[in-house]
Amino acid sequence: MTYKATKVVIITEKIIFDGVARIIEEAGASGYTAVAAGGKGSRGVRSSGRPAVVDAFSNIKIEVITSSREMADRIADEVAAAYFENYSGITYLEEVEVLRPQKF
Repeated sequence: MTYKATKVVIITEKIIFDGVARIIEEAGASGYTAVAAGGKGSRGVRSSGRPAVVDAFSNIKIEVITSSREMADRIADEVAAAYFENYSGITYLEEVEVLRPQKF
């Protein structure tokens, strides 16, 4: 049996990862997944396949599954307010279904 949850996806610069992780944890999320990311957007092309001159300037994709839409909205809003004026980034939410809802 599956249960409804909300996934927050944040794609941004690795240099702000610690601050984003702090926002996620303070919102009450039980965890997150972070992986290297690359692609093309308004700020040009970022490659995940080639090492950057400085690793902190590479991109990262962070996924958080939350038990409530309110927690997901809080995380997305706080990350955008704290960082997206000065750093590249995008956040989106997805409704997902999960097994073992007690994990979230």
